[in-house]
Amino acid sequence: MRPTVNSASGSTGSFPLSNVGSNLLVILTGSIAAYKGCDVVSRLVQRGHIVRCVATPSALHFIGAATLEGLAGSPVLSDTFAAGSALEHIQLTRWADAVLVCPATANTLNRLAAGLADDLPGAMFLAHDQTKPWLMAPAMNPAMWTHPATVASVQKLRDWGARFIAPADGRSACGEIGEGRLAEPEAIVAATEAALANPSRKLRVLITAGGTSEPVDGVRVLTNTSTGATGAIIADHLSRAGHEVLLLRAKSAVSTDCACPEETFVTFSDLEAALRRLLASNSFDAVIHAAAVSDYRVDSISMGTDPPSVPAEKLPSGGTPIIRLSPNPRLVDSLRAWSRAPFTLVAFKLTCGAGPDQTAEAVSTLLAHSGADFVVHNDVAARCADGRFPANIHLRDGSVAAHCSDRGTLASELVRLLTSSTLLSYATNP
Repeated sequence: MRPTVNSASGSTGSFPLSNVGSNLLVILTGSIAAYKGCDVVSRLVQRGHIVRCVATPSALHFIGAATLEGLAGSPVLSDTFAAGSALEHIQLTRWADAVLVCPATANTLNRLAAGLADDLPGAMFLAHDQTKPWLMAPAMNPAMWTHPATVASVQKLRDWGARFIAPADGRSACGEIGEGRLAEPEAIVAATEAALANPSRKLRVLITAGGTSEPVDGVRVLTNTSTGATGAIIADHLSRAGHEVLLLRAKSAVSTDCACPEETFVTFSDLEAALRRLLASNSFDAVIHAAAVSDYRVDSISMGTDPPSVPAEKLPSGGTPIIRLSPNPRLVDSLRAWSRAPFTLVAFKLTCGAGPDQTAEAVSTLLAHSGADFVVHNDVAARCADGRFPANIHLRDGSVAAHCSDRGTLASELVRLLTSSTLLSYATNP
């Protein structure tokens, strides 16, 4: 069992700079990952935010107060009872537009969930203005992250309104492999700015995600390996940036922890019908078609002398079925025709071991027949062992608008591009 948290990650250049100049309180606790917390502070300051730092005594065993003071440009608080600091747990939480605990250790999560206020972070948590974002970026050994105490504490803190920046899965400092590594600094910065985001114009976005399943018989299907994770993360980022999102996902695909409405599909026909209905009855500003749609459906199956059919019952084991497939039409090509209003279209192209020339041709072909505004391309061969899936976002002329190292960065860049491109289209075509 592991804690359920909202996954948020991305690029520091991902969100519009409308929230630059925010007051941010960063609390660092005792983890080897505190050095990455220093990177987060530096990036936030470079982004134009005003940052104040609190470091627990344990955190100061890993990093120096002088380091944080140099990065933030202000003294570091650590002692609740230091001279002149008796009311800082009140004043700083009133001053801050958002609070970020980075890294948040298991000890910190469990203490905050217990409501203990005998140190500065605990007192600040209880005094915090709950109308403002309180974010936590956990960092700990995988076993500590999945311990029932931590699981319960994370759930309690989430119920109280705390937002979590999901830890990464990989090698921890102790050498063990699993989920618990602190998210990368660019992901934490993006999640923090997303929590602050208050878009000048709220977009309505339809996102498709996950793979379709085509029945072979009553129990077997033709499908693909898509989990829908990319679409779910994009939905999460857009929702957290203040936009209205409808996620149309495969029934077997992962869901999202954001509060956006969802609909599900199973087959190609289900997805097609849902898209026709939704586009005809709603006005979307953008459609992100990330679903892995089956290129083929089962036309018929023959077993020996039996006439070809698609049986509703289970085919007998041990036979040699002959399966005839028929191509499905490209849904992405029809989306604009089905819509009641114009929208920005993001299409996806997946290749497997493609070289630069093959990639350029595949992207160009998709742009030509779909009329997409952006094409997201990734290649199965580039998928990393740690789960990262790099992607490039291409413009209409085929040039690359953004190189994305992982799904979170991709989601953040799409927020940025959709905001700027959609607002521009409305400014020129009101």
